[in-house]
Amino acid sequence: GYCFCTYLRTNYLTEKPIVEPKICVIIPAYNEEPVIEKVVNDYMHQKNIESVFVIDNHSSDNTVKIAEQCGANVIRKEKNMGYAHSCVLGLKKSLETDANIIALTEADGTYSGIDLEKMVPYLDNVDMVIGTREIQVLSEKGNQNKTFYVWGNFILAKLIQIKFFSLQHMGVVSLTDVGCSYRCIRKDALSKIIDQFTDDETGDVLVKPQSGLFALFMTMIGIKNNLRVVEIPITFKKRIGISKTESDKTDKAVKYGLEFFWYIISS
Repeated sequence: GYCFCTYLRTNYLTEKPIVEPKICVIIPAYNEEPVIEKVVNDYMHQKNIESVFVIDNHSSDNTVKIAEQCGANVIRKEKNMGYAHSCVLGLKKSLETDANIIALTEADGTYSGIDLEKMVPYLDNVDMVIGTREIQVLSEKGNQNKTFYVWGNFILAKLIQIKFFSLQHMGVVSLTDVGCSYRCIRKDALSKIIDQFTDDETGDVLVKPQSGLFALFMTMIGIKNNLRVVEIPITFKKRIGISKTESDKTDKAVKYGLEFFWYIISS
């Protein structure tokens, strides 16, 4: 277990201003031909972008060609190794750049590059900023987060708060959405936790390749390592294309929900 008193001592306000933000954006992708141009251009044209990496999970369409034409640095994988592997590979590549802020997003058009302007300023006070898709007025009508997902994510998020509960401010983190992958993290903070995403001996990512658990996994690793984490509302749009993890299917959603629950209580 983790000592709550440690969190009480350390997780109060600090100020570590990032004077010259340089952002590296990581976009895991798999067969995103209909939308990859829009997504890459969106992030390429935001403020303080140092680089955009598309981590291609062995696409069979023109994802790679289009991303390169848009100016992205494309990392091609020789076989499909899953979403979580793409995230970790991208995060590791980002540490080789001159960026001091790393943003992880999606290739399906659900997130907006402009939201970086909301997220990045918080990094003057915290180590990682994660988004929440739970705010109705910021969600596009018809998006894939149906009632089951909204309340499932909310309940699981509150389990994390209970796990890291303290009497001061109800815990070290306040969450409403465990499944939102859109986030920004300081480079120094990412360096602290990057080796904990994979097995020391095999190098395999410590979550199932297609489970959809990586967002929760990264959040939990951050909290356990005493990173200061804050969640903020972001805009959320309808997905373009299909879910690569089939999480929009009820049976898959239930399966992933149970995996989320087990991961939280067993970690």
